[in-house]
Amino acid sequence: MRVGFLGTGWIGRHRMQAMIETGAIEAVAYADPSDEMAAEAAQLAPRGKRVDGLDGLLNEGLDGIVIATPSALHAEQSIRALDSGVAVFCQKPLGRTAAEVRAVVEAARNADRLLGLDLSYRHTEAMRRIRALVQGGELGRVSAVDLVFHNAYGPGKSWFFDPAQSGGGCVIDLGVHLVDLALWALDFPDVADVQARLLAKGRPLGPGECEDYAVATLTLADGRVITLACSWNLPAGRDAIITASFYGEGQGAGFRNENGSFFDFTAERWRGTATEVLASPPDDWGGRAAADWARRLAAGERFSADAERFVDVADVLDRIYGR
Repeated sequence: MRVGFLGTGWIGRHRMQAMIETGAIEAVAYADPSDEMAAEAAQLAPRGKRVDGLDGLLNEGLDGIVIATPSALHAEQSIRALDSGVAVFCQKPLGRTAAEVRAVVEAARNADRLLGLDLSYRHTEAMRRIRALVQGGELGRVSAVDLVFHNAYGPGKSWFFDPAQSGGGCVIDLGVHLVDLALWALDFPDVADVQARLLAKGRPLGPGECEDYAVATLTLADGRVITLACSWNLPAGRDAIITASFYGEGQGAGFRNENGSFFDFTAERWRGTATEVLASPPDDWGGRAAADWARRLAAGERFSADAERFVDVADVLDRIYGR
């Protein structure tokens, strides 16, 4: 499969490498305004051609395109590619609002092209094990889910702090992964109510600000509850705190990062006060979502109804933001 790469910063190059290593695709072209980033991409894809932006890529007869550009561009660029008959793998968020995400999914459906989104935490071995327990009914009825993603740092690019460009702050940056994990593990139940508080520097969010701390409660249609807390720049004594805990009937299971790491995760099963470790580091999961999309593309897959779930997650984020 002939694949092009739009945006070759660290994430774009990492996903390029993961796809190339599958043997399912050839990186035939790439576009980035930075000469430095383009030069790094050339090291990974020496036979690839540097072109000028999305237009240049779409002139290369691609089967698929990987989009790793600022958030404000994701929906428009994805739709243009899909309308041109090119499959898309996009960095999160797919759009700044549920309306943008819905438009991308509709474009993929109309074009009958594969649409992938880099919801990478689904592909950790730890979270796969947790979901298998939940889906297999081994925890009984899961009545509560607690989600946490605290990041000791904030984003390094100014556009992240402009809601018109980013769609929001820590919720759309970090919380999107947590909301997706909870709904994915529970098989996307109906969310009846969403209540949230968004803060910027310890104060209620003002016009034109992005939240750096957020708490939310999602009540499902059957009464079960999901709680969410996420933040940027939290002085938590470590780089990050990332957890997803699922509580059932006398049992529970949890996904958590190790020693503040952004990359090392453990899965545990809990019976009362007893703990059983289900998965532990090392686990090279970062490029699995990209590799999976590349293999599906090479296998000839086209639009999948699974992509409609991207809208479900975006709808919850809209409700957290009061949109």
